[in-house]
Amino acid sequence: MIKVHHLNDSRSQRVLWLLEELGLPYEIVPYQRDAATRLAPDSLKAVHPLGKSPVIGDGDLTVAESGAIVDYLITHYGKRRFGPPPDVEGEVQYSHWMHFAEGSAMLPVMLMLYCSRLGEAAGPLWPRIQSEIDNHLSYLEGELADQEYFMGAEVTGPDFMLVFVLEAARAFGQLAKYPKLAAYVDRIHARPAYRAGIEKGGPYSLGG
Repeated sequence: MIKVHHLNDSRSQRVLWLLEELGLPYEIVPYQRDAATRLAPDSLKAVHPLGKSPVIGDGDLTVAESGAIVDYLITHYGKRRFGPPPDVEGEVQYSHWMHFAEGSAMLPVMLMLYCSRLGEAAGPLWPRIQSEIDNHLSYLEGELADQEYFMGAEVTGPDFMLVFVLEAARAFGQLAKYPKLAAYVDRIHARPAYRAGIEKGGPYSLGG
């Protein structure tokens, strides 16, 4: 059985959602952030040297990094469900969104999180951070357009990756100008598999 090392309020929630969509049995090993620092406990370093979540165990195999985990589960258990389209153009688009989520879109959101704790010391950084957030969210709003999900009418791998970025952005009040992205997050939150992942994973402050 797949074992999910699950940290509260983290990217591991996207893994629980995917496992529920795939209908796979799994075991949750829970970890709690430090209430003051919001950092993961040192016990996670016994699972993976970086001491971060998510990490999954599948037999003798350990997989870290949420993008790698999403790819692994879709490739080995999805039977093409949630995977890339069979054409080259669709495959490239799929790969773009999978990498964009953590490679580009998440960085300014994380900077906003860290700088929000610095008070006035972060003042000079805010205009650039806000500019980058608006740049990425405007791009996502335009690309989503009137589609249900980022690859079209059905959920695919990129949606599991992108929703956490948008949840975090919404927590900072950044989706008010982007109604299509806000509606997209609401659609995902309404999915039974997403709700099941929340119920099993425990309280999740980004989950609506």
